Amino acid sequence: MIVDLPDTSTNAVNKKLDELREQVGAVTMGRVGTLIIASENEALLEECIDAANDASHEHPMRVLVVMAGDADASDARLDAQLRAGGDSTAGETVVLRLSGPLAGHADSVVTPFLLPDIPVVVWWPDIAPAVPARDPLGKLAIRRITDATNGRDPLSAIKSRLPGYTAGDTDLAWARITYWRALLTSTLDQPPYEPIESALVSGLRSEPALDLVAGWLASRIEGPVHRVVGDLKVELRRPTGTITLSRPQEGTTATLSRTGRPDALVPLARRETRECLAEDMRRLDPDEIYFAALEGIGRVQYA
Repeated sequence: MIVDLPDTSTNAVNKKLDELREQVGAVTMGRVGTLIIASENEALLEECIDAANDASHEHPMRVLVVMAGDADASDARLDAQLRAGGDSTAGETVVLRLSGPLAGHADSVVTPFLLPDIPVVVWWPDIAPAVPARDPLGKLAIRRITDATNGRDPLSAIKSRLPGYTAGDTDLAWARITYWRALLTSTLDQPPYEPIESALVSGLRSEPALDLVAGWLASRIEGPVHRVVGDLKVELRRPTGTITLSRPQEGTTATLSRTGRPDALVPLARRETRECLAEDMRRLDPDEIYFAALEGIGRVQYA
């Protein structure tokens, strides 16, 4: 069920939410969180809502989408759209478009819709504030999620995360490499137990997840880490051999190569946004390894 409420108020939206709950049988008691999606990109709207709805199967939550309307309008205006039941597997999704002077007060607009005594997570799916924790919406949240992949310059975006980092921040690019990190780590649990002397991370320049892989490695080994543009792969070089994890850019199966051993094929598809979002909603504590990876980017040698 989708209900449009043009030129409305927060009180009117809340009343309509109550009516929809009675009609579709939704309750707020089962919610474990509130997710605020803050975006100015209309093209990403449905993709973000779909990702949030999929993640809500694991984390039942209220989804609040804040979109900028006509910021230059002279009059403050709130246009809302409510989605419940079959149109929102999260139970209820509220899309809020803020125009005029109201566009600069998104935090005040969403506050009446926050569910009491449950955590708030804010997700910026494209352009994020320099310091998410100081953003008015970010101040409402205990977890702040960005996505450098959708930034105007992904490499600059992921590098900018460190100066503005606050415990509770993370980036979806980090969740996209969870399986890469797990596979690489597992190979080091097998003989020969030798230190990594150097590493190489190769792939698209526009993929900040690879910069985080390089930063993570730089934070863990003593030798140099090189980041180059080329085929998608990670090489770990040890005194008696090399470990290489590679995959076609659009492939779903990776090849794990180790000196002196037969190659192994492993499933390693690119993770979709909904998977990454669900992973980040699982942990609301500070991610110290992500922070170390951000610091490590500064020690990566770019070619």
